[in-house]
Amino acid sequence: MTTVFDIHHAWGYVSIVVNGLAGLYCLVAWRWSRFRGKPVWVVTTVAEVAILVQVLLGTILVAGDESYRKSVPRFHMFYGFVIFLTIGLLYQYRDQMRGRLELLYGLGGLFIMGLGIRAVLQVSA
Repeated sequence: MTTVFDIHHAWGYVSIVVNGLAGLYCLVAWRWSRFRGKPVWVVTTVAEVAILVQVLLGTILVAGDESYRKSVPRFHMFYGFVIFLTIGLLYQYRDQMRGRLELLYGLGGLFIMGLGIRAVLQVSA
């Protein structure tokens, strides 16, 4: 479990940065149409998969290690759950946001980045 914890710790920063960059890229693509296309969705998919891997690692830690479950702040786990729900909601609302998908995923990526930062701050405080 120590290895999973170490990966979870390092991957958290990676997934925060990737989601922030993907969110900014989506907003740029929303504003300027020449940046739209397949690369936007590749970057967005990579960012969302990165954060889902992070949530999965956290779930493995909580399910498999009693000491981790007792030591981690509850709000840290709450933020992970909200991140998971946010990705589902972004996917759910894609049909209603036709023509503004880049805006939806841009703001969503920045929101996920913010939740990730809050989750990190919960354990480092």
